[in-house]
Amino acid sequence: MSTAEFNQQLNGMSTLLHSFAYNLTKNVEDAKDLYQETAFRAITNQDKFRPGTNFKAWLFTIMKNIFINNYRKKMKANTIMDSTDNQYFINSGSQTIHNGGEENILMKELWRMINSLEDGIRIPFVMHYQGFKYQEIADHLSLPLGTVKSRIFFARKELKNVIARRYEGSNFRER
Repeated sequence: MSTAEFNQQLNGMSTLLHSFAYNLTKNVEDAKDLYQETAFRAITNQDKFRPGTNFKAWLFTIMKNIFINNYRKKMKANTIMDSTDNQYFINSGSQTIHNGGEENILMKELWRMINSLEDGIRIPFVMHYQGFKYQEIADHLSLPLGTVKSRIFFARKELKNVIARRYEGSNFRER
């Protein structure tokens, strides 16, 4: 195939190649760049095209491979490479590690407050916190259902009062 015939076929495929490039990139400017790179590679590798084979498929394959290679380069560029000794800062991108120490201290303090409640209201409250249903608590403690509900209510109310006294003057507000 002569250079003139090759260029003529390439020009004939330009509309299809532009459409395919836009379909891959979803961006007009990126599609133009991809088309230009495809045309350049097709012209420089004209000697590798075998006459009698599917010219359109050959061009589309070149374009698809260029797109994939560019995509891989972009993904590799987004990877953080750490060259510090002992790789101390590896994986230290924008993510931060949450330290639950403060919550642990608050939960220990809250459990001390719960344990300071009278057994009559503390036990049903703790059982309810652990996931027992009202009827299960009533059956386990041999109490009427209404008594269990009221004791859990009074435990909540007393706990709110204990917390309010403990944090008097802070931002804690009883609801």
